[in-house]
Amino acid sequence: MNTTLRRLSTVVMGMFLVLMVSTTWIQYVQAGELNDHGRNVRKIYRDLGAARGPIVVGENNVVVSVPVDDNYGRQRVYADGDEAVAKMYAPITGFFAVNGNTAGLERSANDYLSGRADSLWLDQLQNLITGQEAAGSSVDTTIDPKIQKAAWDALGDYTGAAVALDPRTGAILAMVSKPSYDPNALAVHSNAEVNETYQNLANSKPRINTNDGSEQYSTYSVLQNRAIEATYPPGSTFKVFTSAAAIESGEFDPDSEVPAPNGYELTNTGTPIANFGGYDCVAGQTEITLADALRTSCNSSYLWLGGQVGADGMRDMFEDFRFDESLELPMSTVAGSYPGLGNNDPDSIDRIELSGMGQGDVRLTPLQVAMLSATVANGGTEMEPYLIESIRDSDLEVVEKTNPSTLANPISSSTADALTEMMIGVVEDGSGERAQIPGVSVAGKTGTAENGGGRQPTLWFTGFAPADDPQVAVAVVLENGGSSTEDTASGTLAAPIAKAILEAAIN
Repeated sequence: MNTTLRRLSTVVMGMFLVLMVSTTWIQYVQAGELNDHGRNVRKIYRDLGAARGPIVVGENNVVVSVPVDDNYGRQRVYADGDEAVAKMYAPITGFFAVNGNTAGLERSANDYLSGRADSLWLDQLQNLITGQEAAGSSVDTTIDPKIQKAAWDALGDYTGAAVALDPRTGAILAMVSKPSYDPNALAVHSNAEVNETYQNLANSKPRINTNDGSEQYSTYSVLQNRAIEATYPPGSTFKVFTSAAAIESGEFDPDSEVPAPNGYELTNTGTPIANFGGYDCVAGQTEITLADALRTSCNSSYLWLGGQVGADGMRDMFEDFRFDESLELPMSTVAGSYPGLGNNDPDSIDRIELSGMGQGDVRLTPLQVAMLSATVANGGTEMEPYLIESIRDSDLEVVEKTNPSTLANPISSSTADALTEMMIGVVEDGSGERAQIPGVSVAGKTGTAENGGGRQPTLWFTGFAPADDPQVAVAVVLENGGSSTEDTASGTLAAPIAKAILEAAIN
């Protein structure tokens, strides 16, 4: 072979080698990225045309794929097209749109719904051998439809959220976010229509209540699940947390005497902070027990207590509850925030004092506030919250089942017992009286969180029942729901909503 032929052969072999490497790289290394690319039309046709699995609540399929006579072959339908029911479940189910946008379980459980999860390998092998169409698995949720409906109805026209948990397992029994949207409007097979609807919803933020009537709007759109994607100052519900940190420090118990002046001046700035309504926490007394401080939701006591526990004690407890972390339900939650977490700057004692009463820089999601009550209800053990009960293949055989697991043990059982008795006092003879259920002992805590900027306070209630054998823990938040007066405070507006949810769960 002469030199020219050898060189030509080398070039040809090199070209073949480059071609093989390139093809291998595209088909194997980049396959996942290309398959999931939003502009991949084949993927959209494949995903929409597949027998996508249902999302199940109770005994009903609230999301299904039905055959249709168009280029896609199948249509995703939510709640049989019933707009009211579809809106009730939308923050959970999410949507699956023709433009590639997804949300909720439609996104986070996509591998199961599409039938492509690794655990479904046997189904995939059978489909490969038989040539049958791949069928997605059904996702059975932990949601109890009765409790979900009670929460939805009780929230009425308020902007806010409600969460109900089984404190013994972490199962999410209800998750409501208002205002909501109809996912059927995002499931139509028109790209232009979906894009327009999506942008309108993404830009739709409800008007909030202001003290002077000025026009202000929520930070969060209707597409966001306020139960897990929105954070708020927890207000006085955080006094349960501060009480836990104080008792865990070993320096306090429910009978410990704490200062209860009519107002408090922050240590560094001297800024005066009033008690709710400007009243004495207990008439004629400047010192009360820790139990009475929680029962009367005494601001001055908890401002002082936050400073006594200190930055390290409060932050350590925040991290012990894992409130600084995002969770997977499987939808991702946003993390809470506490003064100084994530930076090296020294904290002003004022910020720590304010956090003692749930103000200042502390922020939590409604789910996290429910987890706080659930941990107390469960004897100090914090269970990991979850939304998927089981996964069933196309033959309805269970292929995966969620086993409850412990997330953390932030407080001792003795501290949990003490907090339970203190929270019972709040409902029996304190700010949470409107959460009382005849014949049932309820433990709870109200919260009225100031927002600043002329916005009306955010109202809260959290608690659990029955207090002697807890079956359900709840958190309710009303975003900018009322003013700091008795007729529009958390105990007046949020507590009855929580009561309706608790009743639905235990009856």
